[in-house]
Amino acid sequence: MNNESMHCDVVVLGAGFGGLGMGAQLKKAGINDFTILEKGPGLGGVWRENSYPGAACDTEAHLYCYSFFPHLRVSRMYADRDELLGYLDRFAAHFELGGHLRFNSEVTSATWDSDAALWRLQIAGSGEITARVFIPAWGQLNAPSIPAIPGLAEFGGQVFHSARWDRSIDLAGKKVISIGSAASAVQYVPEVAKVAGSLRVFQRSANWIMPRNQVIFSEQQLDAFEEDPSTFEQSRENLHEFRENGFERTRLATDAQLAGVEQAMAHLAAQVPDEALRARLTPDYEFGCKRILRTDDYYPALMRENVDLVTASVDSFVREGIRTRDGAVHEADVVIFGTGFDSQAFHGDLRIIGASGDDLKDRWADGAEAYLGITVDGFPNLFMIYGPNTNLNHNSIITMLEIQQSYILQALARLLPVPGSSVEVRGRVLATYNANLQEEMEGSAFSADCSSWYKNANGKVINNWSGTVEEYRSLAGDFNTRDYVLSGAALRAPENARS
Repeated sequence: MNNESMHCDVVVLGAGFGGLGMGAQLKKAGINDFTILEKGPGLGGVWRENSYPGAACDTEAHLYCYSFFPHLRVSRMYADRDELLGYLDRFAAHFELGGHLRFNSEVTSATWDSDAALWRLQIAGSGEITARVFIPAWGQLNAPSIPAIPGLAEFGGQVFHSARWDRSIDLAGKKVISIGSAASAVQYVPEVAKVAGSLRVFQRSANWIMPRNQVIFSEQQLDAFEEDPSTFEQSRENLHEFRENGFERTRLATDAQLAGVEQAMAHLAAQVPDEALRARLTPDYEFGCKRILRTDDYYPALMRENVDLVTASVDSFVREGIRTRDGAVHEADVVIFGTGFDSQAFHGDLRIIGASGDDLKDRWADGAEAYLGITVDGFPNLFMIYGPNTNLNHNSIITMLEIQQSYILQALARLLPVPGSSVEVRGRVLATYNANLQEEMEGSAFSADCSSWYKNANGKVINNWSGTVEEYRSLAGDFNTRDYVLSGAALRAPENARS
């Protein structure tokens, strides 16, 4: 952009599943004056950034794609990272998004200009972009978190986070430590164990793990999906219904939750015959309070002769490795932080300044919240994708993204035809919505007593949606004008917006 100012109707932040999907939806709606800004060097979002060995999706691939661009020839039910990146490459090409994508373009601030009724976005090293509508399609798992462990500077070996995998480091024959044992670690640990001389896995708390039961499709099955996409769609519908029914597992004291516990414990017992190890791998918190994981490879990896599970708490780094609080020193050549992400900081370092000069960071100081996870009062023409309380623990997030994108399109149908128009959710609507949502959380395992990335320091569930996908669709399926203050917008409602 060469420090030049430019303007477009819509700016989308992020070129992952959410941002690319929004771009495709804009194209399908005949809206072409938009730009997708991506701070990284390419598309893919979390799937571009997480290149660790074994990286894969734990949602069935027939669900983990857009309904309007099915992943017909995905090779297996739980697709790996490279296959998902390939899908996104084809997706972007099919919807001709290349001309709308700007890589290495980090938005450092976004300020609403009330007089001009537009957003002023500052791009690092590239000047300003103005837009009538700003759509942050930020992921909830994109800012790696490394705990502040004393002595890190004294460690004589090499260190990296799983989301920034350092492929220049050869792990063959090395003494490796993994700090963390959750969603990423259960995927890379089996792969690292195959090559490392020794691997110690430091576990803060055990996971509830369900069997994955991978399915690899035959060429005949793939041909059938491609020749008759309705067979793929039937599989998708069946899986959606199955996963929706599984939401009951996350409700406290239900028969479904008990059944989930029994299935996870049966999986553990079947794969870990050693009673002492099995005890250390048994969770001591409510099923569903943390992310429920799916893997068939993690437990067997822990039983390899070169792998040890360490449950003693980390005290500090020393030159040789890590000292635990029991006084033991665990030697290491390489330490991998599988310690997750700063999931509460949706906006990262981006400053978003609303109509009254309020910073969204300050507004969210006690916990992020947004109406339907999409809009915040005081921030006109700002629509979020995968915002607060829209994450799932039971079904495909892609379906949630698609619902949000449709909702945003309905708002744009009002805004874009009328120059200078703006739309802002009513404060009381957001307040009532969030109060009801948090009340519903009281019966959910998400709010149970455990340390989870779903909750902030005060125990408020920030990330997860409180119900099923279809319950969310019933609320966010239509853009209801009564929920909003429309300024300068046409009073005549389009047919797809409820008056």
